[in-house]
Amino acid sequence: MTTPFKLGTCHLAIGALALLMVGAVVSPRDARANDNWLTFGPVGGSGGGASDPASEREQLKELERNPPPGFPTLAAANIEATQTAITRYTEIVAAGGWKSVPDAVVKPGEQHFAIVELRDRLIASGELDAGSAGGDTLDDRLVEALKAYQSTNGLTPNGRLDKPTIAALNVTAEDRLKQLKTNLKRLGELAPIVKAQRKYVMVNIPAAQVEAVALNKVISRHTGVVGKVDRPTPLLRSTITELNFNPTWRLPPTVIQKDLIPQGREMQAKGENVLIKTGIEAYSNGKKVDPATIDWSSSAPKSYSYRQPPGKDNPLGFVKINFASGESVYMHDSPSEGLFGRNFRAASSGCIRVFNIERLAYWLVAQNDGWEQDRVADMKKTGERKDVRLATPVALHFVYITAWATQDGTIQFRRDLYNRDGVAEIATSY
Repeated sequence: MTTPFKLGTCHLAIGALALLMVGAVVSPRDARANDNWLTFGPVGGSGGGASDPASEREQLKELERNPPPGFPTLAAANIEATQTAITRYTEIVAAGGWKSVPDAVVKPGEQHFAIVELRDRLIASGELDAGSAGGDTLDDRLVEALKAYQSTNGLTPNGRLDKPTIAALNVTAEDRLKQLKTNLKRLGELAPIVKAQRKYVMVNIPAAQVEAVALNKVISRHTGVVGKVDRPTPLLRSTITELNFNPTWRLPPTVIQKDLIPQGREMQAKGENVLIKTGIEAYSNGKKVDPATIDWSSSAPKSYSYRQPPGKDNPLGFVKINFASGESVYMHDSPSEGLFGRNFRAASSGCIRVFNIERLAYWLVAQNDGWEQDRVADMKKTGERKDVRLATPVALHFVYITAWATQDGTIQFRRDLYNRDGVAEIATSY
């Protein structure tokens, strides 16, 4: 049986360059995600819009959804690499850091005075060779350097100078150095722990990514959706013990109080019913309540429990990953894939939504007898309800790493999503 949870957590809430996204250079953020709570409804609904599948935009979305494996974020080798990065950034700071890039939106091939400052900025951080000639045009060479910068700063590598990229570029060298030093301490605490673990799953909250790691190699990397700033995903160390296939979703109190009831009142004023629209069921003392009889402006809805049966519109999707957590969070699939193709993915109530979760689920349950990969796929196709205890529990880490370097010398930065690095606000807001 699916375990009910106590607190609000989850509801909806290119080639070689792609390798830079996860294992090689620097990284920023793009357009903000839609924070509309109704990601678990409506019945028959779908997530985010899409443009022409052949367009560059769609290709970049696909890169966001399916990042390459890269190096493990918590690898022991990253400690020495990050120390080397600290030395490098200490020298950059001592040399005066870098100037700000003017606020501008410039596409490849266009001219703008801000491009002159952009060249100097990318030379300072190493994406462009010192002495690289060029004027005020965003030419091919500069585009490639900018893509490299975007990739290693957590931004979609579109090669454009845009507002999120400018915000990342304008985080000072001093603040980047502070982030490296802060995260070196975090890595120093975590790397020895995972080094002793043959197999583990890591969620890096600021990067909104999930790594499945075995013998210090990333078996698969998954795009995730993490908690909003006002409903942050907690740090934790736990063990994955169970998978719930095609689970019932029991709405936690936070979602009921902050989302469902306010939306119920709003829709009632329009002559609509939130339960009918979303397929959620209300219960009072174990008995199902007729949705038509509920007055959302009264206090009665606060006393009900709510659940959503398995199905294509259930926000947990076809599988939920369980582990012990004092904050009652979990990892799960999602019927709506719109957010996975966006660069900014802080949109849940604290739980982690995982793209391509079928692969992660199979990797977790592979040691169980009778659980070949095809069987996991069949669970999604058939909608069969089943709980599976893992024959071998798998270690799990939710971490907060915003700056690190990998063994190939690449320096990575991510947005300080929850403002925990003690740096200027610009590092948290792009």
